[in-house]
Amino acid sequence: MLPITADLEHELLTLVRRNSRIRTGRDGGAELERSSYAILCLLADEGPQRIGRIAQAFDLDPSTVTRQVQTVARLGMVQRAQDSTDRRATILDLTPLGRRTVEEVRESRQEVLGDLIDTWTESDRETFLRLLSRFNRDVADWAQRST
Repeated sequence: MLPITADLEHELLTLVRRNSRIRTGRDGGAELERSSYAILCLLADEGPQRIGRIAQAFDLDPSTVTRQVQTVARLGMVQRAQDSTDRRATILDLTPLGRRTVEEVRESRQEVLGDLIDTWTESDRETFLRLLSRFNRDVADWAQRST
């Protein structure tokens, strides 16, 4: 194991903890739980999904995702529809409120991120984005090989 991996693991854990401090609500608006925000973003980015697919995307049990989906459904942010390819299955999609919420929360989070890297040089910002994107692709590739 490379000596730097201990520092990298520590920094990744710190990032995960601090990421939750980047508000998912807007100017005193209702806060979204991290899991709710993640589900809404998945639906916004990848379109309508079955519960099982959402569970797979987050490496969670479908029963856990079902409870999380119930939360955003009660808030009126997702709607259920019958899967046209399998009438026993349910497809989840964003409602207009859910889509608007994702857009507003993303805008708010991007403002915070912009403030955090405002003093960085353009080169540092581009390097960070390039390496973070590469890391995320490598994690996805590793996860695919591991299943």
